[in-house]
Amino acid sequence: MARKLSPQLTHFDRKGSAHMVDVGAKGDTHRVAVASGRITMRRATFRMVVEGSASKGDVLGVARIAAIQAAKRTPDLVPLAHPISITRVSIDFKFDAPRSEIMLLATVECRGRTGVEMEALTAAAVGLLTIYDMVKAVDRAMVIRDLQLEEKRGGKSGHYRRAAK
Repeated sequence: MARKLSPQLTHFDRKGSAHMVDVGAKGDTHRVAVASGRITMRRATFRMVVEGSASKGDVLGVARIAAIQAAKRTPDLVPLAHPISITRVSIDFKFDAPRSEIMLLATVECRGRTGVEMEALTAAAVGLLTIYDMVKAVDRAMVIRDLQLEEKRGGKSGHYRRAAK
């Protein structure tokens, strides 16, 4: 017998079964989501990636394209995500040389009935995985961490911004 779940968990019906949320009655609004994640690596690997001297080529350029493609393919990867007409995907990198760490920031926008949080998170995750894949031959000890939603704007639930640590 299925147990009753909180009404706040919109991907479950009254019986507790998973379902795709009906967004048909919602109006279109401008929606933005920003997600981030980090990858830490050895200093030599960090230099190689930042300088663009990896044997496989432009690691960050390929990671950027992979992240953009991932945002567009999110409904193929996340079972209950809606197909969304994305209007913009932006991928930025921030470098922390003392920590040999790269932060990837993914910003996704649309004008639609549901948000783009999953698209931004998927973009950040796949972009970081692509960095790992391209340089794993020289550094298998890399660590991907802190995949998180930084900000979300638009829609009924309003504006969310992660509190600064």
